[in-house]
Amino acid sequence: MSPKKKECSLCNKQNYPIIWVDRFCRVILINDQNYPGYCRVDLISHKKEMADLLEDEKFNIMRVVFKLESLIKVFLKPDKINLASLGNITPHIHWHVIPRFREDTHFPKSIWSDPQRKSKIKDFELSKEKEFIDYLFAGLN
Repeated sequence: MSPKKKECSLCNKQNYPIIWVDRFCRVILINDQNYPGYCRVDLISHKKEMADLLEDEKFNIMRVVFKLESLIKVFLKPDKINLASLGNITPHIHWHVIPRFREDTHFPKSIWSDPQRKSKIKDFELSKEKEFIDYLFAGLN
């Protein structure tokens, strides 16, 4: 009997709205209550490390990450934007693009660290979320 193959959470159907997708990668809105505008760029194919990509693939995914970062900066005007690619728990290339505000739960530390305070951030209202998604979609096309 063969061992059961562990499923990849990024290869499976996502519970988050997909903002933009092409044949290579997709942008998903995580939009955590404490981090409005938090997005993730997922590689479509299941590869574990950036070193596994061809040069043009590396350039392509980083182009999307950097464009997304610029769009978030203009739209939300955060105090900082964090870019992170860890993959320790989910070994599938993906980049977190996280707008940070001084009053968020963890600022100035990582969002994966111990909380520093109760967040004073309010989640997007639906109309603002739709405007944000439309803005990102237009900017990524």
